Amino acid sequence: MPRIKVKRTSTVTDMTAMCDVASLLLTFFILTATARQPEPLAVSTPSSTYEFKVPVENNAILTIGQGKVFFEVAGTKVRARTLELMGEQYKLSFTPTEIARFSGISSFGVPIQSLKSLIAMNGADRMKPGVQPGIPSDSTDNQLNSWVLNARKATKEINNQDMRISIKGDAKEEYPVVKKIIDVLQKQSVNKFLLVTNSEAKKK
Repeated sequence: MPRIKVKRTSTVTDMTAMCDVASLLLTFFILTATARQPEPLAVSTPSSTYEFKVPVENNAILTIGQGKVFFEVAGTKVRARTLELMGEQYKLSFTPTEIARFSGISSFGVPIQSLKSLIAMNGADRMKPGVQPGIPSDSTDNQLNSWVLNARKATKEINNQDMRISIKGDAKEEYPVVKKIIDVLQKQSVNKFLLVTNSEAKKK
């Protein structure tokens, strides 16, 4: 007897539920993600084979390049409190609006006397060349030392933890500039810090 052929039917998979879940996840990540702000000073860091991620919390980054120094501290509350402490030290008053705007600025590099005008600028104007000349760090006006010290106080006060410090230097930067920054840290008995580098493949 001839075999009875079974009619083949195509398999249909309903993707509606999966598309709904994918759309919800995509919307969630877009709304909760924090965009990385552009840096006012772009540096080309040296390469190394050492693999260690820079901490996101309780960390400050000193960016060095073109003879300039820029400062960035993690956490909006720590930034706001650091500005308040700097205002107390240099006898400057900042409005709540200025403090709120400053807490949203990541990296900056201006003397404390020019900080109000920097805060008042929009993000695009802050990134223009020549707007930020760097934080003074010489012996006659070492404002960088004050920024680091007050940021450490603010981190301890808010997070009850010690602030870690990372140095992000340009590969072509002169050693005396880097040495001056290290001297600032050692003056505060900060002898441990991270050096930010580009990841390089290990040689086998």
